[in-house]
Amino acid sequence: MKKILSYAVLCLAISVASCNKAEIDEKDSGFGILSMNMSVDAPLTKASMSQDELLKTASVKIYRDKKGLVRSYTMETMPSPLYLAAGNYNYRVDVEAGEVVKQNPAKASFEQKSYKGSELFTITANQVNTVKVDATVSNAVTQISFGPTVSENFQDGYTFTIGLDADDSATQLVYNASNSGAEGYFIIDGIKKPEFSWTFAGTLKKDGSSFLKTGTINNLVAGNLYKMNLIYTVKDGELGFTLMVDDSYSAIFNERIEFEPVSTGIAPSKEYEFWATRATLHADVDETENAGKKVQFAYRTGNGEWIYKDASYESTDNGNYHLGVNGLIPSTEYTYKLVIDGEDAGDPAIFTTDDAPNLPNAGFEHYSIVTGKNNSNADKIVYKFYNPDCSCDDSDAHKKFWASGNGDEESTGSLFPGDFAVITTIDTQDYNTLGSGKCSVRAQSQAAMGAALAAGNLFTGQFVSAKLEGSSQTGTVNFGRKWTSRPSALKVMCKYTTGTMDFVADSGLPTDETFIKGTTKDRAQIKIAIGTWKSGSRDRGGYGGTADSPVQVITSDVSTHVDFNTDGNTIANGDVVIFEDRHVINQTKEVSKSSSSWMEIIIPLNYRDDKLDIKPTHIVISCAASQYGDYFTGSSDSKLWLDDFELIYE
Repeated sequence: MKKILSYAVLCLAISVASCNKAEIDEKDSGFGILSMNMSVDAPLTKASMSQDELLKTASVKIYRDKKGLVRSYTMETMPSPLYLAAGNYNYRVDVEAGEVVKQNPAKASFEQKSYKGSELFTITANQVNTVKVDATVSNAVTQISFGPTVSENFQDGYTFTIGLDADDSATQLVYNASNSGAEGYFIIDGIKKPEFSWTFAGTLKKDGSSFLKTGTINNLVAGNLYKMNLIYTVKDGELGFTLMVDDSYSAIFNERIEFEPVSTGIAPSKEYEFWATRATLHADVDETENAGKKVQFAYRTGNGEWIYKDASYESTDNGNYHLGVNGLIPSTEYTYKLVIDGEDAGDPAIFTTDDAPNLPNAGFEHYSIVTGKNNSNADKIVYKFYNPDCSCDDSDAHKKFWASGNGDEESTGSLFPGDFAVITTIDTQDYNTLGSGKCSVRAQSQAAMGAALAAGNLFTGQFVSAKLEGSSQTGTVNFGRKWTSRPSALKVMCKYTTGTMDFVADSGLPTDETFIKGTTKDRAQIKIAIGTWKSGSRDRGGYGGTADSPVQVITSDVSTHVDFNTDGNTIANGDVVIFEDRHVINQTKEVSKSSSSWMEIIIPLNYRDDKLDIKPTHIVISCAASQYGDYFTGSSDSKLWLDDFELIYE
């Protein structure tokens, strides 16, 4: 008769309140109830645990695919009802009972068996889900018998000692004449390559000499019964036996083994988890087989030395062990592996870090001059921050990436009126002397015909058009350039001089600040954002611009102004506001530092937690000598110098 511990699992999805519902994620599709019945369908040994004790102390563990262990109880402490999340999940329930669940289980016993069973199931909201699992004896079982020739030829006191460790009596059982034929139960869970070591010891009747014989039995399997009948051959003076392996304990157990969903090894990372200089690694580790073991990841480039780092445990959909790795090399292929107690586990995997490009023409060494038109259709000299006619090998020289409010040969409308105001220029006299270049960009706010403020600016994108009608000025700008890398910060060298505001809008300013004409000091602003803005009509979810520069802003239409702090398609952003005597980074960090000389500013990008899995499509950088120049508010004395932009990846 097969020794089977049977239990049934009933999963019922209904709407009932309970404390354990708090463990269910809001995104799950409802919940279900798990109830369990257990009974023992096996004859008990004289001193074995009672059925009632088996049931009360049985260990119940419930796993969810990729997330790992989600519930752990004994049958006695299991809450009723027990709620589980419904949804597109595979669950597994494991039950262990008997000796193996005790705090200090006996590794070897003539009395106490251990049981184990496992089954997959799912929970569908508002339906009844039933699963039945047969759990079998999980020990390696021995049955040692002494044939008549043993007692006929050996003095009383002969023994057959068998165990999992020849040097540890706690893992051994001793057979003698009084317990011949008894079953012995050995817990082999957690042993990588379990084997039996055995020793027969006795004294021969014929001459009183000692007799000793040893051996091993390899490749033990849980649930198998290892039968041995010892025979002493008088003619040859040898002790022998025939080993018979009976799988009567394990027939059902072997059928279940294929359903183990936790396969120890590397778990795949998402593409977005590999950055330019850091990565997040994941692994699945079977908790039953590897309890208490040291879990690490090791990684390297090429055939270099392995770097070992301890993993941390957290059960998630990406596995139950994780590691964040920093200090990696951009655009580099890495091999990594899972290591448990110093031994490789599973197959290695490969990842490649992101590229870490810098902004094109970040020091503005490549520029050219074009002739635009003023309000009277007269020529006006303006700068563009690339040189399509450059014969140099630098590819940045030919990229149209930066633009300014001066426009270029493709802009339309009256760029600015007859005073030939040029608000953004190349400055070859004042630049960052610590850099390698010999020029900078100077953005200078100016009065246009004394009627409106033209704020000095520099940005990634394309200036579309400008128009001045009386005191009403309108500019149209398409912000952004194509970009897919994910920097952690923007570094820029700059300096700033300013004056009191001589232009203040009557209404429409976006803050609660009070600006007093002739009193309030102007301030500059540099903004950076990466996101997934789309071109095209705003009625269809676009931002009005082009595929290259999708975010269109019309200065006279406040509804087109984009606040990157709240915008839904912004992945990360940051800014700095520069005052006369200090600057404030990301609206919170205030730095007291003179801005009238060259200074280095680092603007961290704040990534949205709910958008870490999204790669950007564009980057926006916008620099203005007057923070509220879009609202025609600021000082015509404000000047902002910019040089040596650098994207930081860490």
